[in-house]
Amino acid sequence: MKDEKPVVYVVDDDPSVLKSLGRLLRSANFDVETFSSALGFLNFQHPDAPGCLILDVKMPELDGLELQGRLADRDITFPVIFISGHGTVPMSVQAMKAGAIDFLQKPFLDGDLMDVVSRAIASDQRGRREQRELGKLRERLQTLTPREYEVLRLVVTGMLNKQIAFELGTSEKTIKVHRARVMEKLNAESLADLVRFADKLGIRSSEV
Repeated sequence: MKDEKPVVYVVDDDPSVLKSLGRLLRSANFDVETFSSALGFLNFQHPDAPGCLILDVKMPELDGLELQGRLADRDITFPVIFISGHGTVPMSVQAMKAGAIDFLQKPFLDGDLMDVVSRAIASDQRGRREQRELGKLRERLQTLTPREYEVLRLVVTGMLNKQIAFELGTSEKTIKVHRARVMEKLNAESLADLVRFADKLGIRSSEV
């Protein structure tokens, strides 16, 4: 599945900033949605496309940091780029700790903003691909029988087939069959694949 065209959202209560940033971003072939308030952005139905959010800090009603918190509460995970004409160090630290990609002081160079936007978009695209892959992997995991899951759980700890057979009270030949089915169902070509898949799925050796 190919990612949709990226969308850059700009939230700023200054009309001149919205206009200038919209023009700049569209010239780089981004789709752009602009909002004069944080509440306007919250009420917007976002398309299922990669994107990032350029967010002013100081705004009436709901400021940028408060909006960042509300987005986290709603599990909306667009990378956030803060912009501010009067930001402080504690403010920028708070934003970055909450997951912001960057914090730019106004006035900033167009090139600096575009570099950060490109990085943010790439991050969101990568995250979306990883989520799709994880979803497919979880679907494949559901096809395992309970015994095949037990074999997977023990295989990824590094145990040999004969050790797993002893642990589960069965024969080594049976474990080989289960292991082959696990490999096939999870579309794994090697033990390294199984270990990587188990890590993504949160199957830890500590479960054993």
